[in-house]
Amino acid sequence: MLRDGSTAHLRPIRPEDAAALERFHAGQSETSIYLRYFTYKSRLTPAELKRFTEVDHVDRVALVVERSGAIVGIGRYDRLEDPEEAEVAFNISDQYQGMGVGSILLEHLAAAARERGIERFSAEVLPENRKMLAVFAEAGYEVRRHFDDGVVMVEFAIDPTDRSRAVMESREHRAEARSLGDLLAPRSVAVIGASRTWGSIGQTVLTGILEGGFTGAVYGINPEALEVAGVRSYATLAEVPGPVDLAVLTVPKEEIPGLVADCAAAGAKGLLVITGGFAEGGDGLARQRELVRAARANGMRVVGPASLGLINTDPAVRLNASVAPGMPQRGSLGLFSQSAAIGVLLYAACSRRNLGVSSVVSVGNRADVSGNDAMQFWEDDPATSAVGLYLESFGNPRKFSRIARRLSRNKPVIVAKSDVTGLRLPPGHAVRTTQAPREAVDAMLQQSGVIRVATNEELMDVAQIVASQPLPAGGGVGLVANSAALGRVLADNAERHGLTVAALETGLDLDGGQSQALSRLGALLDDVLARSEVHSAVVILLPARGATLEALADAVGRCGARAGKPVLAVFAGILDASVPTEGLFHVGTEPPAESAALLQEGPHREDLDQERPGPDGGPVAEAGPPATVPAYSSPGNAIAALASVVRYAQWRRRDFGETVEPAGIDKDRAEDLVAAHLARISGAELLTLDAAGAAELLACYGIRVLESVPFDTEDQAVAAAERLGWPVALKTTDQHLRHRLDLGGVRLNIIDEASLRGNIRHMRQVLAAAGAGGLEVQAMAPSGQGCVVRGLEDPLLGPLLSFGLAGDAVNLLGDWAHAIPPLSTTDLAELVRSPRAARKLFGYQGLPAVNIAALEDLINRVATLKDHHPEVALLEFNPVMVSGDGITVLSADVRLGNPEVRTDSARRALSAWGGLAPGAG
Repeated sequence: MLRDGSTAHLRPIRPEDAAALERFHAGQSETSIYLRYFTYKSRLTPAELKRFTEVDHVDRVALVVERSGAIVGIGRYDRLEDPEEAEVAFNISDQYQGMGVGSILLEHLAAAARERGIERFSAEVLPENRKMLAVFAEAGYEVRRHFDDGVVMVEFAIDPTDRSRAVMESREHRAEARSLGDLLAPRSVAVIGASRTWGSIGQTVLTGILEGGFTGAVYGINPEALEVAGVRSYATLAEVPGPVDLAVLTVPKEEIPGLVADCAAAGAKGLLVITGGFAEGGDGLARQRELVRAARANGMRVVGPASLGLINTDPAVRLNASVAPGMPQRGSLGLFSQSAAIGVLLYAACSRRNLGVSSVVSVGNRADVSGNDAMQFWEDDPATSAVGLYLESFGNPRKFSRIARRLSRNKPVIVAKSDVTGLRLPPGHAVRTTQAPREAVDAMLQQSGVIRVATNEELMDVAQIVASQPLPAGGGVGLVANSAALGRVLADNAERHGLTVAALETGLDLDGGQSQALSRLGALLDDVLARSEVHSAVVILLPARGATLEALADAVGRCGARAGKPVLAVFAGILDASVPTEGLFHVGTEPPAESAALLQEGPHREDLDQERPGPDGGPVAEAGPPATVPAYSSPGNAIAALASVVRYAQWRRRDFGETVEPAGIDKDRAEDLVAAHLARISGAELLTLDAAGAAELLACYGIRVLESVPFDTEDQAVAAAERLGWPVALKTTDQHLRHRLDLGGVRLNIIDEASLRGNIRHMRQVLAAAGAGGLEVQAMAPSGQGCVVRGLEDPLLGPLLSFGLAGDAVNLLGDWAHAIPPLSTTDLAELVRSPRAARKLFGYQGLPAVNIAALEDLINRVATLKDHHPEVALLEFNPVMVSGDGITVLSADVRLGNPEVRTDSARRALSAWGGLAPGAG
């Protein structure tokens, strides 16, 4: 992704690129040629073309960036006499200078160089080549510069640093936000396949754009019509008089590949593919990938296929490029969906609840543009205050987690997903699935700070609050009801969801006419909201004669606006289906006509602005700013939504900690050990390290495993015990019994030779029935609480850490906590405290508390190891004995394998897992 939001294709150079390289050179200005070669070359010689295009991809690597088949940038490195250093050089097309091509090439060259054992880059740059000097200076590396014979000598280590990663992420964020922003705010739109047939997709989309009031130019493309939906029709894109920013494709899927080049020639920045059918048939996914590849190679993004469309309610744009029946009302909620069917559900729910949106992005099969792109855009969009996403699959969870965590610190992010999201793929979604426990994906979302819900209705329940109310300052809730029984039910429900009932007022009387009812309601609610221990309020009302729904909502809204605290209304027991009891009430304006007849008796709307008596009998004016009230028909839904928002607000106020790399780590030594082991592995097999190999690798990360010595004879066992020191433990080597004291797999505190020999004979007799004949002897560890620490490399999530208390808690109950590295100090603290059995670590039934700091340090070392080395397919410590004095690892299982390419690496790349580069959104 380039700086302007367009795309380009980066690949290794090939010998057959000689002609393209010659054309590239011929198109460069004299100044650019001089700055690259320190002299002017009118053309490259055959020898130079051969040297530049024929590389070994080890000591000499060259990458090209191309657009529409033409080279627009070249980057290369050549290893120097010092095998750990390489000279790097770039040549960027004049037309593409300043678009980030050089920085992208540098990231990919650095990644390639690190794989080949190179640690430093150096370059010779003319002082006047300020653009190239800026590429080095702004990359985030520690760059050293000095002058030598009129040339600036640049040198820097290429290991990623916190700053270089931050620079990369910032550039990625700006480019991806710009990319989607251009699609949501195009200057012109062409609907290819615009039809005169009423009800057809092409006619629906074109009509929606026109009737929505799109402020840019609109073109209909139909070779068989002169006019479509009141606008002139063009036979092809080439006939359109001006550039086209967004091309909407509604033609049959067989015609779409042939249109990509036409769209690129028209200057399109993106393709919105409404057409479906790419997921069906044996070659559907292949055709989908080819569409994305062709579009990106020509600088364009793809939304879809099978997309519901794009909507932007900004008055300056007013884009409804979708099959939705009309332009939704303007609001501050950004809405994302994948399949068009889910998009329809979300659109309908928004309309039904009177919930406005800032923009809607439906990506269908998410072949290219994804939820990550949408979040990048909404993070900077001033019109969006909250984000809602319905996810049916994940393309890049690590990137999602990184972006969502950053976005959630400023704007609420609501994510709806089913329990099988990440485990199964919907049609057309060419992404990975997870092999981790089902709870791991939820843990990733929780770690990201998003508000996790299960359904689209729950998403809307929460969105009503975050899109219209301030965040609560705490968990204290005030409850107001006109029914004692209903108030008690509401209070019980609030406590069950972890809220604190700070006030419960159930004596509200709404009889006696609307004016008196509103006065009583306002006075009581004002009093509740004025209490410092009340951070939010829920008002639940049964129907009462003499008060209309809109009047009650208006009174509730005004109270909340005056207090600056979130207030929810629950209108229960209303039987009239024509009365909207769920959604947002925009109070302070005229009520909708269809609701005016609710509860026939009582004054009219004008009574709302009359004065009412205050608590002391004096007048209190109702006048105030218009407010919005989230309303619900179900008390349970209202409380559940409020509790989710409270938890989010608490997460946002917390100390996020910092990521601290443990002391005493030798990453380079570990990489050498892993590489040596990988040389013994072929294909997808896993290599289980023996005790010595595991100990050597773990020692690079400051982890020591208590030595355990297998034996065949009693004499060997005695010799081992003498060396380890008495007392010792005797264990079976059977994987399932080695930790089970209750099943005879372990004998502890054996103090002398005679006792050891006797225990060996007895254990062999007991374990013979289970076929567990192998035994080992180990020094005794300090007594404490047994824990399990596990790290694995998941195809979807990447590195995953799991923690639990050893024994039945994890074996039978699955009482695990999960997190994705890197882990901050806050993440570590939460991981250790998350299992339900974790209370045993902090003193339980008279037992002393254990050394939590030592446990967190061990988990941090495992997390760092897993983050550094995807080749470590599985690492499990079972058990880890934690005492008040420290920690002892009693057993380690370490398995290595050829890793899948991680979906979030230290280089920017648009992905299409299963076809292009890693790193997909």
